Amino acid sequence: MGETDTVPSPDWSLSLHASIHEIGAEAWDTCAGGDNPFVSFGFLSALEDSGSVADRSGWLVRHAALRAPDGTIAALAPLYGKSHSWGEYVFDQSWARAYEAAGGRYYPKFVCAVPFSPVPGPRLLLRPDLPDPKGVAEALASALIQATAQLGLSSLHANFCDAASMEAFTEAGYLPRTGIQYHWQNNGYATFDDFLVALSSRKRKSIRKERSAAQSCGLTFSTLRGDQITPEDWKAFYWFYQSTIDRKWGSAYLTERFFPMLSERLGDRVVLMMAHHEGKAVAGALNLMGTDALFGRNWGCEGDWPFLHFELCYYRAIDFAIEHGLSRVEAGAQGEHKIQRGYLPTFTHSAHAILDPGLRQAVAAFVEEERTAMQAEAAELMTLSPYRHGESG
Repeated sequence: MGETDTVPSPDWSLSLHASIHEIGAEAWDTCAGGDNPFVSFGFLSALEDSGSVADRSGWLVRHAALRAPDGTIAALAPLYGKSHSWGEYVFDQSWARAYEAAGGRYYPKFVCAVPFSPVPGPRLLLRPDLPDPKGVAEALASALIQATAQLGLSSLHANFCDAASMEAFTEAGYLPRTGIQYHWQNNGYATFDDFLVALSSRKRKSIRKERSAAQSCGLTFSTLRGDQITPEDWKAFYWFYQSTIDRKWGSAYLTERFFPMLSERLGDRVVLMMAHHEGKAVAGALNLMGTDALFGRNWGCEGDWPFLHFELCYYRAIDFAIEHGLSRVEAGAQGEHKIQRGYLPTFTHSAHAILDPGLRQAVAAFVEEERTAMQAEAAELMTLSPYRHGESG
């Protein structure tokens, strides 16, 4: 795992907490900052208080707090014990099968992540006034390995890390892993038409045709934020969410209580885009707004409406980002069809501490081979870019 100290000095300590409320909103948000809503106290506490993150879903809350000698919290990490690998979006089931076939016990494990949310962001949350933030981040990453070992767990997985967290995890000896998502970049566009100008003529015409088709079905569209979202809106959206999960044979981890609770706690950072037909809600797309990005999350619809998914989830997200001066829209994982709508492949990163030497060696070889394949895949996907030559998107 590399030669690292557990904490900056022997007087520092790591504690694990069974609820985010044990840490408190002020301490948590001081470390989390305001850029990324998914690591905020409001979002994570809504997951817990709504019962979305609970024993029934297999996410055991164990948030980590690194304390300085005076007892103050210097750094935090959203941490969960897992008895399975569902709801993570970084897939390690093949590692588990191989390890257990060899007589090992892969589960339970630790996951440092935001449940059910494949959104890149900080995973090592640091108090902003630290004199040595890099050292404290590496100390927390190392302390998490120690905790994993002391509890007899097989591994710890930090998923969808930002660059600073990834650097600290790597320095602490974690294995880096690469993935691909699709993000739209705002190159100073003043209007949606400005964005279209950056595309090839054929792609520009295709998007205009799709938007026209979606908007000519007798639908009305609205973008609602915070307390503009009514209980009826959330009831309709939860039905859409469940129906989408059912169609994809997934698990509806998020409870009905989660969505209105999210609105109460995050306010205008919750952006719900709805489509109605003859006064009835027929589709919805949930986004969260960060300081400089719009993050697309869940979507669902009732009925068959041409290109409605693209209109509500991709094009209206771009409209919103341009209007509010946001630099990007993150549309999440999967879906090469996003490329044709201006969302280009972007690398994501995760970090993995594997305690068993044999398994670690096998995983290290796997992620290295996978990284090479991902780089080749991204290069191939970029050939599908809809942007004109010289335009980066």
